[in-house]
Amino acid sequence: MRWIKTGLVFTPDAGRDWMRSHAQVPLADRVGDDVLRVYFGTRDAENRTVTAYVEVAADDPRRVLRVCDEPALGLGRLGCFDDRGALPSWIVNRDGEKLLYYVGWNVGVTVPFRNSIGLAASRDGGRSFARLYDGPVVERIHTEPHFCATSCVLVEGALWRMWYLSCTGWEIVGGQPEPRYHIKYAESADGVVWDRRGVVAVELKSAEEGGLARPCVVKTGGLYRMWYSYRGLRDYRTDRARSYRIGYAESADGVSWTRMDEEAGIDAADAGWDSEMVTYAFVYEHGGRLHMLYNGNGFGASGFGHAVAE
Repeated sequence: MRWIKTGLVFTPDAGRDWMRSHAQVPLADRVGDDVLRVYFGTRDAENRTVTAYVEVAADDPRRVLRVCDEPALGLGRLGCFDDRGALPSWIVNRDGEKLLYYVGWNVGVTVPFRNSIGLAASRDGGRSFARLYDGPVVERIHTEPHFCATSCVLVEGALWRMWYLSCTGWEIVGGQPEPRYHIKYAESADGVVWDRRGVVAVELKSAEEGGLARPCVVKTGGLYRMWYSYRGLRDYRTDRARSYRIGYAESADGVSWTRMDEEAGIDAADAGWDSEMVTYAFVYEHGGRLHMLYNGNGFGASGFGHAVAE
């Protein structure tokens, strides 16, 4: 597959106190035949993250129709897992409501941060979300002692399936702690209580690879297709060659995956907003074609863009 980039869609203009920078980890939800609502994480002057959205034309996402007036999901209560950030990850439309799986984070002491997965619901069509619980639904446990983050959730009959980032540990790199993480798989009967048996869906290739993030799974017939992001362990913030790229994998059952990164079909540009990295892809179908929203330089500081499958 080859992706044709159509351009940058949205970058915050710092006109709102809670939307000073970043449009990170975009995800699209259909709100009409002609309109998509794209949720993303945005940051205030204190680097705290809330969930915001823009509405765009489905046929041409570069045409922004509306920017939200206030966050769709704000910060959690003081002392809770998400009191410094609520970053959207996935939406499940179920029984007339929208369920939002999001990454909650707070500040660490020995390490910079700690992430968990929270769950919120909307009953006004997705304009706002309320937390179902003050605590996370996927958290560090005895077999996963570090943190969990970006997730993808598909519901197949009575079975809920989740692919999610799981941290395998922290290493001191260049005098600073850096996390390593891969993608794991879990199942649930209700989308809240998850059976986590330590199943690794997509593994790191080598000791020099630092992380796999933001899985996005699309099922086509009997084939599961996953887009995700991968980066190096060292200097990935400053070295273009080690920064995030978009990878690709396939599976017959959604559990055992084959990495095929060379088939991802998209790479960083020679210049511009996505010349240093391409990351956090969200793939969806519209008009009989696959579309992709993704971030570029600065982990979303330069905004998010759009591409369409050739």
